[in-house]
Amino acid sequence: TGGHLASNLGVVELTVALEYCFRLPQDKIVWDVGHQAYIHKMLTGRKEGFSALRQLDGLSGFPKPHESACDAFAAGHSSTSISAALGIAKARDLQGRKNHVIAVIGDGSMTGGLAYEALNNAGRENTDLIVVLNDNQMSIDTNVGAISKHLNSLRTSNRYQAFKENFKQIRDMVPVIGKPAYSVLEKVRDSAKLLLLEGAVFEGMGFKYIGPVDGHDLPELIELFKNVQQMHGPILIHVKTEKGRGYPYAEERPWDYHGVSPFDLRTGEPLSKSSKPSWSAVFGKKIVEIAKHNPKVVGITAAMCSGTGFQKFRKEFPKRFFDVAIAEQHGTTFAAGLASQGMIPVFAVYSSFLQRAYDQIIHDVNLLRENVVLAIDRAGFVPADGETHQGIFDPAFLSQVGIPVYSPSNYAELRHWLPILLSDEMQGPRAIRYPRGGESAALAQFGCSGREYDRLYTAPDAKAVMVSYADEVEDVLTAAKLLGKENVPCDVYKIVKIYPFTPELISEISRYDVVLFAEECVACGGIGEHLEMALRKAGWQGTYIHRGVEDVRLPHATVPQIKQSTGLDAEHLAQAIRTWKGAES
Repeated sequence: TGGHLASNLGVVELTVALEYCFRLPQDKIVWDVGHQAYIHKMLTGRKEGFSALRQLDGLSGFPKPHESACDAFAAGHSSTSISAALGIAKARDLQGRKNHVIAVIGDGSMTGGLAYEALNNAGRENTDLIVVLNDNQMSIDTNVGAISKHLNSLRTSNRYQAFKENFKQIRDMVPVIGKPAYSVLEKVRDSAKLLLLEGAVFEGMGFKYIGPVDGHDLPELIELFKNVQQMHGPILIHVKTEKGRGYPYAEERPWDYHGVSPFDLRTGEPLSKSSKPSWSAVFGKKIVEIAKHNPKVVGITAAMCSGTGFQKFRKEFPKRFFDVAIAEQHGTTFAAGLASQGMIPVFAVYSSFLQRAYDQIIHDVNLLRENVVLAIDRAGFVPADGETHQGIFDPAFLSQVGIPVYSPSNYAELRHWLPILLSDEMQGPRAIRYPRGGESAALAQFGCSGREYDRLYTAPDAKAVMVSYADEVEDVLTAAKLLGKENVPCDVYKIVKIYPFTPELISEISRYDVVLFAEECVACGGIGEHLEMALRKAGWQGTYIHRGVEDVRLPHATVPQIKQSTGLDAEHLAQAIRTWKGAES
């Protein structure tokens, strides 16, 4: 079925050891992100469900408490596990229970600031909490930054490993040393540890640090977890693992096997290949062309260089490319700082991850009117990953604060508008958004007019009009053609600049008796609500139908299935016009 492969291959022994030593569901294991929870699901009664993994009504690719009591907390985004686990641990304390609480977090997720806010709080609370740092030196791309360098020093510190072994031998040589002497010995060990580990970040935050430990040595892990159960206070166990372990192709290219489509196990090759470029690739190629002629353009990614199409930019302009790790908040304010000094930063980020930086967008970018360009990937509906990865919020939250948003329907429009958004002609923050995968063949044929909106379909004597943007335009067009066969004429408008609207667009749409607006965006606060308000302010008194996402808990399914479940497929849209037509007659 496809899914997250390499991360799960890396935690087989770790997961077996955890679930062997701890009692689920009494003990609580909180998985960060959830990319690595497949083994956990297999060991908690859901092995048979993998035939429908990430498919409609099938098993989710992420931990979901509604699936099993053994899933302590829902996941999907990074760096959340320690915060959630600390909350669960404090609730345990308040309720007088004695169970263990374990957070399993990757070193990639440890580059996110939320993890350190949680560590700081946990060290102060001094409650029983186990944090397992699954260190495979990667998130989706290779990890970057000072935290990654620090963890690498811990992995490779021969001095510390030798000291640990010598300390153990000294301790074992003295059968009975008494509490005072043992206390002195412990302090010597801790002081040396702080010295050898260049400050011991985790010890300094109030955690007992254990590691690094071989995450593929099952007996050692079992012994370690059994011993740790007798300890108290916050503990951090540093486990070193290999992403993709056990499958040669994934070991050699773990980044390629982080998230995979269905593939041939023997060859490692995808079962279906597409030679067509993706939206991310088209964006990446175009921004390199622009940057060659404009030295002010710089690129920013949050640990998603390959995912956002920035590989060639990184190669061509290494000094103008910045990977800030999993830190969307920092990336946004960092972009604002660059813009304040005359640069034109382009922050390429998935829609579902951009929402983590909403405060920074408001406070550091928008209020200061900085020239930050948000290149929003995976906009709209996203298949298979479910509710945590949908790009259905950015049009609403960006338009709420007045940021101009462009949403091309094909590659030609992306290639046309991206240089304009990166030119000195535009001032202040702006955004351009595009979906996952490739362009729609039906929409590609329309090319680019260079206008901010177009009428794509005209029916004789039409009193109704359908308006949409991005991929949803294809469904609107199909709906209009269905209605045309039923002698219900309906025109279709496609908007590229989805906010704010041009006066000409409002004037043209005001000529219709009924306006249906469809969008892959939350209905409440979405672009459709802005359009109705603009029409009403212009004096229009017709019938307005808004079709957006009412329930944001979307299923893990294909995009057509998601559209059908939300009423955004062609048949549901056509039926809305039929209902209006029936009421009118």
